[in-house]
Amino acid sequence: MPRSALAHARPVLRATAAAAAIALLAACTSADNAPAGPQTPATLAGATSESTATGTPSTPPATPVTLDSNVATGATGVPVDTVVSVTAAGGSVVSVDLSYTDPKAGKVAVNGEVSADSATWTAGGLLEPATTYTLSMVGRGDNGVESTSQRSFTTHTLSKKQEIGATIIQNGATVGIAMPVIVKFDVPVKDKAAIERRLAVTSVPEQPGGWAWYSNNEIHYRPKAYWKPGTKVTVEVKINGVNAGNGTFGKADKSGGFTVGSSLVMKVDLASHQMQVYQNGQVVRTVPVSGGRPGMATRSGIKVISEKHANIIMDSATVGIPKGSPGYYRTDVKWALRETWSGEFIHSAPWSVGSQGRANVSHGCLNVSPANASWLFNQVKVGDPIESVNSGRRLERGNGWTDWDISFEEFVKFSALAPGSAQG
Repeated sequence: MPRSALAHARPVLRATAAAAAIALLAACTSADNAPAGPQTPATLAGATSESTATGTPSTPPATPVTLDSNVATGATGVPVDTVVSVTAAGGSVVSVDLSYTDPKAGKVAVNGEVSADSATWTAGGLLEPATTYTLSMVGRGDNGVESTSQRSFTTHTLSKKQEIGATIIQNGATVGIAMPVIVKFDVPVKDKAAIERRLAVTSVPEQPGGWAWYSNNEIHYRPKAYWKPGTKVTVEVKINGVNAGNGTFGKADKSGGFTVGSSLVMKVDLASHQMQVYQNGQVVRTVPVSGGRPGMATRSGIKVISEKHANIIMDSATVGIPKGSPGYYRTDVKWALRETWSGEFIHSAPWSVGSQGRANVSHGCLNVSPANASWLFNQVKVGDPIESVNSGRRLERGNGWTDWDISFEEFVKFSALAPGSAQG
């Protein structure tokens, strides 16, 4: 066949092959399933949509995380005992920054923790009065996208009478083995249990102990037995923002403590008129004493040295014997160690040396010679115990640091957290 004839024949063959393919496709489609009309793009799309609708439902797109707090943005008068919290819906909490600016310290952050499931964040502390806080929140949605949210709020204002400040007695000092932890409050505490729950004592080495209230303004802590020499005692007073009742709130957290020095115990027998001084368990000195005369007997019991004065004026008017009354005195004394709030001291008494070791002639103090008074003053620490017996007059609870004059079991009954306590 001529080349020109072949060239004209090829298109015919291609057309014939295409027609055969269409015929074959038609033959593979049953008459029952054949579309009623031509297969247009619209009808094909409809078939695809129908198969999706009758198959497994598709997953809707993930929504972004929503962050919220229990304190509204722009809120004012927020109570200082509010525990700020943040929640995440449709995702998780990544981080939270709750802070305020102090004029001296700069930025002050409130620590907090994210829950195990990352759904919430809770502040670990309470709030300062009359303070504007900034709350910055970062969350991550289930779609993996992070988002941030920020708000601010202001706390309510408190008067000085509404704020309870705390002082830790003998903070930073080296003390005796009977030194109780003492926390004093400058405003009376109504809800003692709420405050006591925020107090903590740790000791190295560890020694178990407990709390007891002595008034609405004072709480003590002691171990079951005298502190071991060398013990490091740490005190945490985490009362900032705590609602203490009667419209009062704790003001500022405090921390401190003391170190326990060597063991020194004074043991006094008022019948034999002798004091034995023990250092680290050994008798190192015997001191003749003269205690209170009849009608002014020195109290028996376990007392704790609370003050040291190289010189002090003792005026009987301060203990109920006014000037002009029988028995009135005003005397300048040396080397005085306070035992009770009612006025009992160990002190130098050169005027009664002849009676020391023989008779009780004082107004209630323990009289010792100038030499013995000076020695004691240089050896004794605040917190050292003095155990007195055989006077016939008992020590009253709270007349000095009387923590050791009762058993530990009796002591902790004055805790606001003790079952049936009247201190709460």
